[in-house]
Amino acid sequence: MNFKSFSFSPLILQALDELEFHTLTPIQQAAIPVVRKGHDVLATAQTGTGKTAAFSLPIIQNIFEYAEQHPRALIIAPTRELAEQIANNCKQFAKYTDLNVVALFGGVNTAGQEEQLNAGCDILVATPGRLLDHLRLGSVNLSQVKHLVLDEADRLLDMGFITDIQKVIELCHEEKQQLFFSATFPTAMKQFARQVLKHPKFVQVTPENTTAETVRHIVYPVEQGRKQELLSELIGKKNWQQVLVFVNMKDVADDIVKELNLDGIPATVCHGDKKQGARRRALREFKEGKVRVLVATEVAARGIDIEGLPRVVNYDLPYLAEDYVHRIGRTGRAGQQGQAISFVAREEEQVLLHIEELIGQQIKRYYLPGYEVSSRESLIKNLTKKPSHQRRKPKTNRPSNQASGEARAKNRARIANVRKQIKGKSLKLSK
Repeated sequence: MNFKSFSFSPLILQALDELEFHTLTPIQQAAIPVVRKGHDVLATAQTGTGKTAAFSLPIIQNIFEYAEQHPRALIIAPTRELAEQIANNCKQFAKYTDLNVVALFGGVNTAGQEEQLNAGCDILVATPGRLLDHLRLGSVNLSQVKHLVLDEADRLLDMGFITDIQKVIELCHEEKQQLFFSATFPTAMKQFARQVLKHPKFVQVTPENTTAETVRHIVYPVEQGRKQELLSELIGKKNWQQVLVFVNMKDVADDIVKELNLDGIPATVCHGDKKQGARRRALREFKEGKVRVLVATEVAARGIDIEGLPRVVNYDLPYLAEDYVHRIGRTGRAGQQGQAISFVAREEEQVLLHIEELIGQQIKRYYLPGYEVSSRESLIKNLTKKPSHQRRKPKTNRPSNQASGEARAKNRARIANVRKQIKGKSLKLSK
């Protein structure tokens, strides 16, 4: 099946041909028909599977014939990077139509954004904070918005925007279509969707909270104080040329970049304290190969699209297990192979167990000589005996659609007995 199957305008098909968009991805094939029919949609798909095209193309098709002063479609994204990426994609798709796409996000002057809005806007892409700024300024009117999209909806709720989003929903047209897209759907997200969506169609092309089969997961047990040393050694000895490193704290990101540069490994940083221009420059230098390492906080987990990124390193495990899925979604995209490498200190073993339960698989551990972690088996034994861990219901998923019930049962058993599975193992790195 290709895009011509959905009777898109020749103007849209021309733009898609130039972008070499020919074969639909599973999420596009499943979502486009129901979006075109005007249904509310609750869709889950892994990052990097073409979600933006799945919701934006049918919206562009539905509205491109109208000439309106006010936006008819509103797409809300949690971060500047993701909002900018979505806006750029929409501009590419609508290249030969007369639709105007405007992006609103922080880090740039509001006056310039007001000028764009005054010139006419059909599709508005915005982060919640900057959208609220323009609503207060009176430069945005949402009354004619009939297509509302929440991309990475779970993250929007995690960041505390639920009240603001509810206000935005009320400001949009009463008969609007609402589309929620995300790679994960925790309980809070599902509850919010039930309250807001009207008879939604559920689109799910992969089991919830799963990761791409093209991603190889690896764990290096290491003491917290030696993570920097391990990172430099792996990058140097394995000659890694492009590495996206995630940390939890901005000051840690700055320290890592400083140490990597001292070790002769060109690195740059991307986090919330950096101005938008600096973040764009850091990402551009990383994409162009001017630096080998980009160290980022959670702000970069959504919206960074780097073609062919070979590996992601979790220097720190994320606070939420669901964020692991989004972080590693930067690699293994569009069918390409990728590595998801995590450094796990003794204090992070509980989080790792939760991640394994969430993604439905046990992650292979490599013990690098010289970086042994003391009393690790004892720690895991104590963790798995805690009442809180035993009461926790595993969020296991099927490894594939063809997986048998027996295979799924064995998979759950391996996770439940993770201590027994890893006890005594000592894997050596392959050269």
